[in-house]
Parts: sequence; C-alpha cells; structure tokens
Amino acid sequence: MRIETDQRSSAGAEGPTRTRRFRVFRYKRGDRGPRYETFDVPVEARTTVLDAMRWIQLHVDPSLAIRHSCSHASCGTCGVRVDGREVLMCVTPVEDLGREITVEPVANLPVLTDLVVDMRAFYARYPDEHPLVRESELLPGAKTPEGIATYVRYEDCIECGLCLSACPIAATDDRYVGPAALAAAERIVEERRGADLAALLAWADEPDGVWRCHAIFECTRACPSDVRPAERIMTLRGMLARGHAPMEEAR
Repeated sequence: MRIETDQRSSAGAEGPTRTRRFRVFRYKRGDRGPRYETFDVPVEARTTVLDAMRWIQLHVDPSLAIRHSCSHASCGTCGVRVDGREVLMCVTPVEDLGREITVEPVANLPVLTDLVVDMRAFYARYPDEHPLVRESELLPGAKTPEGIATYVRYEDCIECGLCLSACPIAATDDRYVGPAALAAAERIVEERRGADLAALLAWADEPDGVWRCHAIFECTRACPSDVRPAERIMTLRGMLARGHAPMEEAR
C-alpha cells in the first residue's frame, strides 16, 4: 500500500524538504501474516529514522507501533533493522540512506506488533547471576551530594537486542543464549559482584554457551555502545580453555 503525504509538513530540522519512501513492516495480532506498507515522508538534513516513523504516526497512520524513549541512544528501545542492518532509529540519519528505506523489527525475537518485539525472550537468556543495576562503591570518607542518598552504577550495555538480532547463530538455533547474555557473564567474571563464578563459568561452558558462537563478530558490529560482545565471548572461551578462573579467584 502506498500512502501519499503532504510535503509541506516537516519531519525534522529546518532546511530544504525532500521526500524519502519508507517501506515499513506491519503486523497486528489476528492478521493472516505480515506485510509491508509504503509511505512517502518529507525529510530534511537532520531527520532521523525515528523522526520519520513519528511523522507517519502523527500525520498518516496513528496505528503504527514503535518503541522509543530517550532519543539519544541511551535506552535501546528504538532498535530496528534498517535496510537489513541493526540500528537505533533515534541516531540513524535518513540523509545517509537511500531513496527507499526498509524498516523492520529486530530479528530473532517474537514480533508483538509492527516494529515492536517481545523483549522477554531476550532477558530470559541472561544468567541468573546478572544484576541489571547495582550500588556503586565509594572511596572511604566520600560523601554523596546533598539530596542524593547513593550512587547507582549502570553498565555500558543498553540491552537493545541488536547483537542478538545480528547473530547468525541465533537465527538458526533459539537455544543459543546469545552475545548479550554471554557478554554480561564475562562482565560479571571481570568484576565478580558476589556472584558464584564457578557456576557462572559452568553456565557459559554449556553446549549452547560460548562454544556455540562461530566468531563472525556481527554482534560487535551491531552494538551501539561499544560493549564488544564477540571479544568478551572469546575471553570466556580462553578462560575455559585454560581451565582456570580469573586471577582474583586464584588468590
């Protein structure tokens, strides 16, 4: 289905208005199957893919379902595939793309509706020892600023699921725990946080753990936060191959 748009409307910052054609994946519960709909969207110099999807929602089809929150690559909720590559919509300029742009949900996770996937299957892959948030340490005698009870530390991984979407092994075997979960396990091994490291390494050593990875490094390419999951998987492999735990465990 092609939907014409009013080119007088703006989808981004000030500047000359042009149009790009967006071929958008559509699926609603009860549909006989997925389909693609085409929208001609006005774009400008700083228009992002998220701007374009929001423009479609506001001006053409309010039923288009997307996930987004922070708009500056911190939350990971707007992860999709654009022209077959995993990206965050909020920091993907339309200017860098072609005349026709295909937007699809991330791969290897169940699609709930349109560009929205069920992330529960992503989080279920993580080891039980994985804490999403933990309290940060303070130097002896240090105090937090007035009005702040404590600091909280967040890891670099924004849990967007792009690495899992890009992983060719996850595409063929949903038992593989995947790059995000294994990278999280390596991060815990790196900084123990009170976890049972022997159990964690045993979990990583399972047939669907680190040995299932084919070292293609697509997950590292897709990661928007420089977590380098493939390298972390190789670190776990080396540790297991040598048959010993991290240095702090040996002490």
